[in-house]
Amino acid sequence: MSSTELRRTALDATHRALGATMTDFAGWDMPLRYGSERDEHVAVRTRAGLFDLSHMGEITVTGAQAAELLNYALVGNIGSVKPGRARYTMICREDGGILDDLIVYRLDDTEYMVVANASNAQVVLDALAERAAGFDAEVRDDRDAYALLAVQGPESPGILGSLTDADLDGLKYYAGLPGTVAGVPALIARTGYTGEDGFELFVKPEHAVELWQALTKAGEGAGLVPCGLSCRDTLRLEAGMPLYGHELTTALTPFDAGLGRVVKFEKEGDFVGRAALTEAAERAASEPPRVLVGLVAGGRRVPRAGYQVVAGGEVIGEVTSGAPSPTLGKPIAMAYVDPAHAAPGTEGVGVDIRGSHEPYEVVALPFYKRQK
Repeated sequence: MSSTELRRTALDATHRALGATMTDFAGWDMPLRYGSERDEHVAVRTRAGLFDLSHMGEITVTGAQAAELLNYALVGNIGSVKPGRARYTMICREDGGILDDLIVYRLDDTEYMVVANASNAQVVLDALAERAAGFDAEVRDDRDAYALLAVQGPESPGILGSLTDADLDGLKYYAGLPGTVAGVPALIARTGYTGEDGFELFVKPEHAVELWQALTKAGEGAGLVPCGLSCRDTLRLEAGMPLYGHELTTALTPFDAGLGRVVKFEKEGDFVGRAALTEAAERAASEPPRVLVGLVAGGRRVPRAGYQVVAGGEVIGEVTSGAPSPTLGKPIAMAYVDPAHAAPGTEGVGVDIRGSHEPYEVVALPFYKRQK
């Protein structure tokens, strides 16, 4: 196998049979869209969408000191996570720069599953393995052990509920429980990355196709459609959720990204980046960093990552993500801007789109919040 050959998920043939437009994403051949990305986006907001997320990186950490290792390796207090629950956290460099944002599931007393972004899975795996030295814990690459399907949208509880006897009503946000879905053993999680209710199903790759087909059939009457990575990006953008490589990078600390709350200084013992992050927290308190804000276009031109945000002829920030918003019917963007221009309703802010300063309204994130 050549180093340039793309990895394929267990559902590759299914995507192609559905006519998906495929794309290289972090070395994986993934479905970008099946038809209209706008239609897929609207389906998730109003009905339900089915995603293949098997490119995500699962890393299992086991052993008597698994919790201690994760407390040392990550910025969060992982030891306080109860079995069956999950936590959003980050792994940082010694200098405080963000290597990746993660979801960590505690499967039982001495077993955790760390889920990394596809583009950073190897980096996270290597960092955890290196940081495991001296701990009674094992770090295992389980990327090939799982396929990951997600059902997202307001109809998802009903669709999944028709295929499982697991207690979905009792499954809280950021939790996971073992169960059986359409006869397939699965870890059923409820974290989501779309701004909607929904579930993630971690299963063995050999069960992925039958589970996809069962979910598709169960969702027929509820308007479920297959969804690609393109609408996933617009959904998370509307929900104000950061994407690694855009809102989060090694050049930023969690405090620069406005996510200092994930850093738990109160936990016992040292952790990688503690000293640098302590300084970053103090710096942020005395000299507030640029603030991540929402921008809504006055016109039709779409801002893209890297475009400059301007006011009064000065550059005051930079766009990190931008796209047309199907829900708002206007182009939107997330951007880091100087604190003086970060308040919702700030006037005179524009985005430099190929030399033209297009007017934008500064708004609070998220752009969209589902009705509970």
